[in-house]
Amino acid sequence: MTFPLHDVLLLLKQEVQAYRVPVVDLIAVQTNDPFKILMATLLSARTKDEVTAAAVRRLFARAGTVEELSRLTTEELEQLIYPVGFYRNKARFLRKLPAVLQEQFNGAVPQDIDSLLTLPGVGRKTANLVLAVAFGKPAICVDTHVHRLMNIWGVVKTETPLQTEMALQQILPESSWAELNAILVAFGQGTCTPVRPHCDCCLIANQCPRNGVTPRAVKAVNKEMDMQQATDKKFISWNVNGVRASLKNGLLDVLRDFDADIVALQEIKAQPEQLPASLQNIDGYHAFWNPAKKKGYAGTAVLSKTAPLQIWYGLDEPRFDEEGRVLTLEFSDFYFINVYAPNAQPELKRLAFKQDFNLALFAYMDRLARSKSLVLCGDLNVAHKEIDLTNPKANVNNPGFSRQERAWMDSITEAGYIDTFRKFDASPGRYTWWSYRFNARAKNIGWRIDYFIVDESSDARVVDAAIHEEVAGSDHCPVSINFR
Repeated sequence: MTFPLHDVLLLLKQEVQAYRVPVVDLIAVQTNDPFKILMATLLSARTKDEVTAAAVRRLFARAGTVEELSRLTTEELEQLIYPVGFYRNKARFLRKLPAVLQEQFNGAVPQDIDSLLTLPGVGRKTANLVLAVAFGKPAICVDTHVHRLMNIWGVVKTETPLQTEMALQQILPESSWAELNAILVAFGQGTCTPVRPHCDCCLIANQCPRNGVTPRAVKAVNKEMDMQQATDKKFISWNVNGVRASLKNGLLDVLRDFDADIVALQEIKAQPEQLPASLQNIDGYHAFWNPAKKKGYAGTAVLSKTAPLQIWYGLDEPRFDEEGRVLTLEFSDFYFINVYAPNAQPELKRLAFKQDFNLALFAYMDRLARSKSLVLCGDLNVAHKEIDLTNPKANVNNPGFSRQERAWMDSITEAGYIDTFRKFDASPGRYTWWSYRFNARAKNIGWRIDYFIVDESSDARVVDAAIHEEVAGSDHCPVSINFR
């Protein structure tokens, strides 16, 4: 059966009106300045919308014109746009942009694709998006979402976005070109996500051939379960790779959306006195910070809606505790341990240190689990099984997948502790960390190294576990459990 592309696009156009608007289109609503739209489009490449939006706000505050941009150094631009993807390259492109615009185009953004392609950092996708959004000209901007969806639907069978663009020019009337990207980016971010698309609630599920798609698993629920879930506690764990950077990337919005009872953060990279007021006083939470002695390094924190009975900082071992790697909260019926395990480092240079840490942590877990339920979470810096990373054979004996580190995880599970995510989901391709290099997150080339672990007697108290790949703002994504 031929896929009804025209009818589907009309349906999706209505559907995505309630979705979050792609950042470049949102900026176009706020300003019709082609220069600002060009800068925003450059920053948006290989970057989540919320990260782009924050960077654009900072950049526009300093450089709203070609002349203002020309006054900024590369170092200043890097600071303004960090942590967008490839921010150093993009800063260099932005630094060169004013001179090219002034010398070749009288300071204005050109309005044809060949000229746009001569600008620093501008590829075909960016050029087409600027033509369509800034100038309203017929252009098909094919990004990863457009390319992916058109192949899922069987409209095209192409290997590259350029091939998709050329094919769509023959299929679609020019009148539909400009809005195609906005529709499919919103739909690709909101429903037909790159990982585990939401086919269960997709309005075109009956028409979609689902080529190459693995939908998310949907659990059956009933009213009794719904009532019980209202009393469950939600716990979140997230390596934020710098809490101050994550604040700029929407951390408070993420916390508000999750509305979790306890939030564990790792790799905070900040001392309490370095934190802005918005982090020192988060509405509804008691905050506990365990920074590393070394500034800008490691550290853990826990935010809890309920005040704990007691708090322990570390494992009572100075060489581990000075790095702020363990933070424990005691509540009436469970212990909550937040862990940021050491990285074994290239050539396993720090493996011995990590092994000592792991043994001390294991003994600590056993000691606490004797008296009440134990919930341990955090970045353990190890992928346990081959299913937990994309390229296991290429990473044998690399840090995070060494025989010794995996053996420790074996000893944990053999002792009866539960890897909660694997209790509910045994599927491959579910990861919590992706390198910033090689567009790894978009390609889902990742590792599952962030965990929630509970003691054996508490197994029944864990009623759900999840990985939240859709949440950006760090090279890790949050993981969660519902705890009864």
